[in-house]
Amino acid sequence: MGLNPITALLSSLGLLTAGFVVGWSRAERGPTLAEIAIGAVTNFFDALGIGSFATTTALFRFMRLVPDRVIPGTLNVGHALPTVAQAFIFTAVIPVDVVTLICMIAAAVLGAWLGAGIVAKWPKRKVQVGMGGALLAAAVFFLMKQLGLFPAGNDAIGVHGLALVLAIAGNFMLGALMTLGIGLYAPCMILVSLLGMNEKTAFPIMMGSCAFLMPIGSARFIRERSYHLRAALGLALGGIPAVFLAALIVKSLPLYWVRWLVIVVVVYTSLTLLRAAMTEENVSDASEFA
Repeated sequence: MGLNPITALLSSLGLLTAGFVVGWSRAERGPTLAEIAIGAVTNFFDALGIGSFATTTALFRFMRLVPDRVIPGTLNVGHALPTVAQAFIFTAVIPVDVVTLICMIAAAVLGAWLGAGIVAKWPKRKVQVGMGGALLAAAVFFLMKQLGLFPAGNDAIGVHGLALVLAIAGNFMLGALMTLGIGLYAPCMILVSLLGMNEKTAFPIMMGSCAFLMPIGSARFIRERSYHLRAALGLALGGIPAVFLAALIVKSLPLYWVRWLVIVVVVYTSLTLLRAAMTEENVSDASEFA
């Protein structure tokens, strides 16, 4: 009897994660309690479909923990392992067409690999503008979800033909945008619904996509030293147990007002990034928080 495709996919993800952990250098000193707490809170809500990038960016800037230039790399590196945990959980329990799943994951990985190579070399001001615009787009996606503006979709668990081509192209673009700090979750849900698929299938697709693309895209941020190592470790250490906790209570937690709070925070953070890009001098990372 042949190997189940989903089992093969998860086995590949496990090997990829092991390689990512081995290649990740040790920090000179451990993360702070605040950084671990941010990892726990943001990944808890990430597992519930809210996303973690926008909220983490807001907390990093509010607490002045990570320089703006290296926030995209820190998000991708630090949230990689908690996202892998989510992928194992949701890919195993939610049915989705294997061809659709694998093609969309591969497209997102390629987009992230190409995008990370560009963003990792950007100067601070360009990162601020890019993240500010990306967060405004994320706020629009969050608002659409909150107001019920998603198309209804149907019971399909996969797509074929032209719809599959559109799915691949769309997830390629979303993978590239991940490297700028815009989460893939909300726009992926919209993409899946527009293609006529069941909204639940977005969970294994978006979490599987992120789980594969984040370690691969993160390798380029790590190589360019374009991330904050201590903060990234904090996100990982706090995030992994939070993901499993969220998976246990996902069916009983009301999130309506939390989503509105996220929208407000994302818009505020976006505007502060754009304002900083227009008004601040392009100082070095070393002196930014002096």
